[in-house]
Amino acid sequence: MAETPSAHSPYPPSYYAASRNIVRESKALEGDVTADICVVGAGYSGLSSAISLAEHGFSVIVVEAAEVGWGASGRNGGQIVNGLNASLETIQRRYGDTTAAFFGTLLQEGAGIIYDRVERYGIQCDLKRGNIYAAYTPKHMDELRAKQALWRQHGMDDHELLDRAQIRKHIGSDVYEGGMIDHSGGHMHPLNLALGEAAAFESLGGTIFEHSPVTKVEQDATGATVTTAKGRVRAKTAIVCGNAYLGNVVPELTSRIMPVSTQMMATEPLGEDRAKALLPTDMCVEDVRYILDYFRLSADHRLIFGGGVVYGGTDPADVVAKLRPNLDKVFPQLKDVKIDYAWSGNFALSFSRVPQLGRLGQNIYFAHGDSGHGVTGTHLFGRILGEAVRGDMTRFDTFAKLPWIRFPGGRMFRAQYSTLGSWWYALRDKLGI
Repeated sequence: MAETPSAHSPYPPSYYAASRNIVRESKALEGDVTADICVVGAGYSGLSSAISLAEHGFSVIVVEAAEVGWGASGRNGGQIVNGLNASLETIQRRYGDTTAAFFGTLLQEGAGIIYDRVERYGIQCDLKRGNIYAAYTPKHMDELRAKQALWRQHGMDDHELLDRAQIRKHIGSDVYEGGMIDHSGGHMHPLNLALGEAAAFESLGGTIFEHSPVTKVEQDATGATVTTAKGRVRAKTAIVCGNAYLGNVVPELTSRIMPVSTQMMATEPLGEDRAKALLPTDMCVEDVRYILDYFRLSADHRLIFGGGVVYGGTDPADVVAKLRPNLDKVFPQLKDVKIDYAWSGNFALSFSRVPQLGRLGQNIYFAHGDSGHGVTGTHLFGRILGEAVRGDMTRFDTFAKLPWIRFPGGRMFRAQYSTLGSWWYALRDKLGI
């Protein structure tokens, strides 16, 4: 069964929860309160929306079922990877040159928002620059060359191709054919980023109610009402940012996405010399397979290694058993290293792999379906939601007009269908085709 947050949900036993640098004094919503805007969900999407609006003088309340960053925002790989799950090439093929040109203006904006807010609000989240796409095969290298060329056509020239010898200077492994650096990408401690953004929002006069699961979101001609077990928020506008953990709170959104679980683990501290031998330039890495591995170093010299998917959002019985063979393949020198932490988290997958922004009626906005590329996307879409609420619908409408597709098989069989598809793509990865 997919994980569902409740008022009593503690942070999962992750490295991030154990090393967070802010322990909040949380408060639950009790009674009736009012605001200009009520945001549902205190992850990146909700916090980004809330900050964008609070910076423009709106009174904003955020309501969270568990705690700030409890979901994907506090469990992810910590990688600032530009772009969407659906490639710019795919978007161009599906939706045409005009839409592709629009997306081309957005692909690096989310990362820029993160860098700006970390500096502006003094957020301590171990931020580093640079991410590497790692290629296993010559075909993968052809894909990276095409990506570099296409992004250059849209004015982005931060990508540096690496051959087999060059990538070895960045990754202490012999498994890769080559790769590509995105110098505008990076990595950080994701939960500390979320907690720092929450503090930034509160410094602007915003309010966050935690341990307050939302039971329904309603609207009428004059505004929206967000109801929890012990209270209500009455606002002019509601913004729904529950993503993979929204459940059936807003039934109209349930069939649009599917929760998908991904897994991570963190080694024991390796020491500076051993860690530097693995990743000499301290960039984060993800390979370019359909079902990929991703990894980076923490500030205290652990290797954080993730990968794998489980459609439907269920957790594997043994995360370490699932990930350890992949870790040993990339870094056989770590075969006897102890794993200190292992955890899972869900992201929201859309069938098209393109995020969805939209509006229900006049007073409820939503954003979801980042499909595994949510660190940058959520920050961007929070800004676009803020623009829409303030009356500038230009970018919001472009997203809202994109068609969305139901998962084949409906809610009951969507996970099975997606699993079959993933087997096919995993076979293609294995065969190098």
